[in-house]
Amino acid sequence: MRRKNKNIVLERVLVEDYAAEGKSIARVDGKVVFIERVVPGDVVDIRLVKSKKDWAEGYPLQFHSFSKERTEPFCQHFGVCGGCQWQMLPYHKQLFYKRQQVEDNLKRIGKIELPQIPAVLGADETKWYRNKLEYTFSSKRFIPQNEFGKDGVNDLNAAGFHAKGLFDKVVEIERCWLQAEPTNVIRKTITDFARKNNFSFYDQKLHIGFLRTVLLRICETGEIMVNVVMAEDDGSRRDPLLEHLLKTVPGITTLLYTINTKWNDSLYDLDPVVVTGKGYVIEKLEDLQFKIGPKSFFQTNTKQAEKLYKVARDYAELTGNEIVYDLYCGTGSIGLFVSKLAKKIIGVEMIADAIADAKENAALNNIHHTEFFAGDVIKICDDAFFVAHGKPDVIITDPPRAGMHEKLVKKILEIAAPTVVYVSCNPATQARDLRLLDEKYMVTKVQPVDMFPHTHHIENVAQLKLRQ
Repeated sequence: MRRKNKNIVLERVLVEDYAAEGKSIARVDGKVVFIERVVPGDVVDIRLVKSKKDWAEGYPLQFHSFSKERTEPFCQHFGVCGGCQWQMLPYHKQLFYKRQQVEDNLKRIGKIELPQIPAVLGADETKWYRNKLEYTFSSKRFIPQNEFGKDGVNDLNAAGFHAKGLFDKVVEIERCWLQAEPTNVIRKTITDFARKNNFSFYDQKLHIGFLRTVLLRICETGEIMVNVVMAEDDGSRRDPLLEHLLKTVPGITTLLYTINTKWNDSLYDLDPVVVTGKGYVIEKLEDLQFKIGPKSFFQTNTKQAEKLYKVARDYAELTGNEIVYDLYCGTGSIGLFVSKLAKKIIGVEMIADAIADAKENAALNNIHHTEFFAGDVIKICDDAFFVAHGKPDVIITDPPRAGMHEKLVKKILEIAAPTVVYVSCNPATQARDLRLLDEKYMVTKVQPVDMFPHTHHIENVAQLKLRQ
């Protein structure tokens, strides 16, 4: 061990195992060290950024040897762009560690009796899998260390993704592998036109500049929606840009623009303007159609969403006689997906716009035994509500990463539906909630599903049965 610039450096450390959230672990002198950007089997020098009595965090300074588990990343931006952190791992190893992450969380945090956890349902396609992507236009290009001092890096504008850990610097992307074409063509068409005509890119610190972001939806149906977000309402620049985009990329089925003069990037309180097309796209899950507007929520990986929802439907064990409550229902996609096998679907969601989308999607698919309500489930699901709509036989809950509010967990315990299906995008908070539900419920089935290849994120579905 040596000291350099007052930072502790650990030399020639063997990375032993995967931890969670994309980090691996080593053990040095009885201390557990969490390390970014490495995989088990690597031998590295580590610079510590945190050092406590029993644990530390750090990053690799130098690699002395690479793990046999490594593979060559396919993206030229790997390690600079903030996404796809696991490209250096073969996909079967990614799935192995994701299953381990689910099991570790459920056992360590949940501390409950568990069934056997099966292998992760992996993706058949590990590239071009996202239906939604957002590119950022920034006046502050992130320049990698190997480009310092080189010619051709004077253009400080960038179009791409935020550099890891930096809110105001953006990595210039040449080719992104996350979304099918014409995603790169659209980004480059806008960028090239803007540079040619000296349009300013947005500065997040100073809150100035014209071009801000572009959001793309490329659906399995072939429909393409583009929403160009600008910080200034200037038709003399906007109209030629959009006209050029439509002429260059004729496959765009819906083009919109949004003027955002706020400090933050959220669009929920803004009004996108339709330039051409319907103002929305249609996506399909099995034989169901879903209308997706520029502000709608929809699962980002359509093909894996089908797998995820099939698991939820199987775990609901519906016979056609059940009342299903779909909590955190969003735009109603899970409830509608299982609706053929249910007597009635009751969806509850805080966001009113999402409930409006859910009602539209039910009508679009001629599904009439559904009702959707906007508001807090804790307040909505009272005795009078149950009298009017019936008590649930099955509860499906799909909360955000923070998991369920403790009051909702208590409400579910109070409702005491025979079956609960818990869909989670964060096994750690799911484990916390399952521990609370253990008071009345037993976890009877678990199935992890990979929605985001080459990242450390993992979805998990759990079936719970009321204890007899």
